[in-house]
Amino acid sequence: MQTPAAVLNKYWGFDSFRDLQEDIINSVLENKDTVALLPTGGGKTMCFQVPALVKNGICIVVSPLVALMKEQVQKLQEKNIKAIALTGGISLPDLDATLDNAIYGNYKFLYLSPERLQQELVLERIKQMDVSMIAIDEAHCISQWGNNFRPAYRNCVVLKELFPKCPMIALTASATPKVLKDIQENLHIEKANVFQSSFARPNVAYMTFTEENSTFKLIQILKKNKGSSIIYVRNRKATKEISALIEQEGIKATYFHGGLTTNEKTDRLNDWLSNRIQVMVATNAFGMGIDKPDVRTVIHLSYPDSIESYFQEAGRAGRDGKKSFAILFRNKVEEKKAIQQYIEVLPDTKTIKFIYKKLYNYFQISYGEGENTNHTFNFNDFCNTYQLPAASTYLALQLLDRFSIIALTDNFREKHTILIHVSRGTYEHYLAKHPSYNMWLDVILRTYGGVFNYETAINPVLIATKTRTAEKDIIAMLEQLAKDEIITYEAVKTDAEITFLVPREDDQTINIIAKDIKEQQEHIKKQLLDTIAFINNDTICKSIQLLSYFGEENATNCGICSVCIADKLALRENNYPTIKNAILTLLTNNAASSQVIYSSLPYHENHILEALKKMLEEGNISINHKNEFYKN
Repeated sequence: MQTPAAVLNKYWGFDSFRDLQEDIINSVLENKDTVALLPTGGGKTMCFQVPALVKNGICIVVSPLVALMKEQVQKLQEKNIKAIALTGGISLPDLDATLDNAIYGNYKFLYLSPERLQQELVLERIKQMDVSMIAIDEAHCISQWGNNFRPAYRNCVVLKELFPKCPMIALTASATPKVLKDIQENLHIEKANVFQSSFARPNVAYMTFTEENSTFKLIQILKKNKGSSIIYVRNRKATKEISALIEQEGIKATYFHGGLTTNEKTDRLNDWLSNRIQVMVATNAFGMGIDKPDVRTVIHLSYPDSIESYFQEAGRAGRDGKKSFAILFRNKVEEKKAIQQYIEVLPDTKTIKFIYKKLYNYFQISYGEGENTNHTFNFNDFCNTYQLPAASTYLALQLLDRFSIIALTDNFREKHTILIHVSRGTYEHYLAKHPSYNMWLDVILRTYGGVFNYETAINPVLIATKTRTAEKDIIAMLEQLAKDEIITYEAVKTDAEITFLVPREDDQTINIIAKDIKEQQEHIKKQLLDTIAFINNDTICKSIQLLSYFGEENATNCGICSVCIADKLALRENNYPTIKNAILTLLTNNAASSQVIYSSLPYHENHILEALKKMLEEGNISINHKNEFYKN
């Protein structure tokens, strides 16, 4: 059996673990249930991947995001580690084969969504696996008070019931004390070892600027701080507009959102990761699973929907420990837009029922039908077909996704399907006249066995890779075959995919979850209002506000956020001599603690703290063994 240190060095090339990683890994290897609360960039993934590679058997990983699953599986496969994922839209035969591979193929990781744990086939096959450990990623999703609550996460407890002696690790970057308690209770791991790293990021300066017109300030910041940057904006249109504006100022920038093709996303991400591009302008979907240590600046031009989201997005700055900035521009217009975007458009139960019915009608699914069927989905066409408002419709679909009625995946692509509808003889005769197509079609037949029998989805990029040719040449060949009436060929553009997880039952389906939806919407409202309060609070250190939200008490001023800097300026310009004299007078006869000084003097606590620091430096005062200040 390899040691954790040997595994770390072999697969990641590191000689030592960070922070609490080693303690967490050892807890799992001792077969103890474990909860790991590490901030964004804290190395959570390694906390379950390393022990899984040390132990014999397969690790089951529950994750809420298809993109995140694919990202982690790909990275493991690049290290020659056998990993597999049950992603959306997989056919029943393919699901069956994938599960067989997980049982008999010596795989180390099986990734799946919580919804998969509702499928009898999946549970029956999992029972046959040699499970070494269970990892629940993004565990805050299990709590109704957590960010992005997904009721299907409550299914995760079935894994603990199936394998009670198997260690379970729950991981999250954003859990308040209330959410932490929920995680443990819902997973039945109340006696788990809990490891919680401080959420403090002493190298990140949280800055909030009041700007009615943020364009000039934005360019000024990017020119002054030339390091890698992320700018978060409200929608896809804004990513393109802001990126173009930045480019006009001579700063290399690009944009990223769910509507780009896979190739476009890959190219732009690689340009940014390699620092050929300084600025990535993106919607809030960007950044999950991306570990870029040298991001110097994260800028929010629009308000995040929750403090959890803000902390996670801002936390992508300064992962290398160097001084970095998390900047948010505030103004009344953006505040109003945030309320409109996240609160005013929340659909009521009647609207959700209407959209739910129209969704089934759109795909011509009859009552009682549709379970586990997968469909390409053009959101704009759906809205136009039924004259639906885009904002509330999208939120309704997100709620249906969150409550496991559907699985909604943003995935802009072209879906290519072919069917060879001529006889074998006619097909062979055609190839004899067009020998240049032989190799390409041979690869298609070997890769997709059913093309003579039914319309089959194919991947031109995969065919191009296997034949070492260009994708456009493969598509040109398919178009020519269709023109020559050898095949039926269709290329459908889609910006999403939908999998119906339950059969159509119209109002009955929504009635079951109506109360939960209402509670969720109240929670969404509270999260945004808490965020606005944080943005507008210029009296308490920004870092202290964030740490307090996540349950960390007794934090001290960071000294580098916009509030602390403003306090220092105010102290230098106006108050220091006055506060200094008041402190010296108070300490004339007796020593006093900082709390006594704060409560005795009519000045801002931050100003008093800065004055005490400066007086210590000047030698006016000292501190005794009771942590009390006295006059020299």
